[in-house]
Amino acid sequence: MRKSHPVRRVVLATAATVSGVVLLLSLKPSSDPASAAAAGAAPSAAAAGQESPQGGTGAAGATTVTGDATQTQYGIVQVRLTVANGRITQAEAVQAPKGGTSDQKTALSVPKLNQEAVAAQSADIDAVSGATYTSNGYKQSLQSALDRMKAQNSSSSSSGSASGTASGSSSGAASGSAQARTVTGQVAQTQYGPVQVRITVSGGKITKAEAVQAPKGGTSDQKTALSVPRLNQEAVAAGSAAIDSVSGATYTSTGYKQSLQSALDQAGG
Repeated sequence: MRKSHPVRRVVLATAATVSGVVLLLSLKPSSDPASAAAAGAAPSAAAAGQESPQGGTGAAGATTVTGDATQTQYGIVQVRLTVANGRITQAEAVQAPKGGTSDQKTALSVPKLNQEAVAAQSADIDAVSGATYTSNGYKQSLQSALDRMKAQNSSSSSSGSASGTASGSSSGAASGSAQARTVTGQVAQTQYGPVQVRITVSGGKITKAEAVQAPKGGTSDQKTALSVPRLNQEAVAAGSAAIDSVSGATYTSTGYKQSLQSALDQAGG
């Protein structure tokens, strides 16, 4: 039997080792194409997300204005407007009569009234047949919202005009007039109907007070006509809700003072 030479065995073992290393190196990729592709795609996807249009630029200047709550025979109606660039873009009834047949009448009339308000850009809209009370209440609240919108636009214009004028007494006068604003108190429910007060405030003082809602119908008309003018005068004179009730119109006076106080709270007084 022939014996293997030791040197030959060493050479063969070395050659086998080198061949194995070369084979392993040839099989191992320098990089993973799929991983590289994913790594390259991730930043581009993130960038696409950052650069995607956000939208809403058309509604950037939109504001909402809520009208007075109007009491009708079947419930309260109150309208809120969305206004952009001085125009009504949306109208909605945030309060409307409900319960019993009122649900059907509200569902029938309110959508039509909303559409008409946007189309007419005013409170000069037709009442919906079969929902006369709701329609009239809607138009009253809509008109008060429009009045408030005009007052805000006027205030903004005055403020812009005052800031654009030269400094001096004329600028100071314009700035002072721009501070006047109207604030409407919350509706105070009384035994004879709702009472709601609106005040005009300038320089931290009440310059005008009025009842935008007061009890009406039957003897309530007389009591309202007797009490409200006096209460308005007392509110301006006192500059607070600490005013005397009018004899014979206790409920109306109490509701008036409650709504007046809420208006003062909103005005910061």
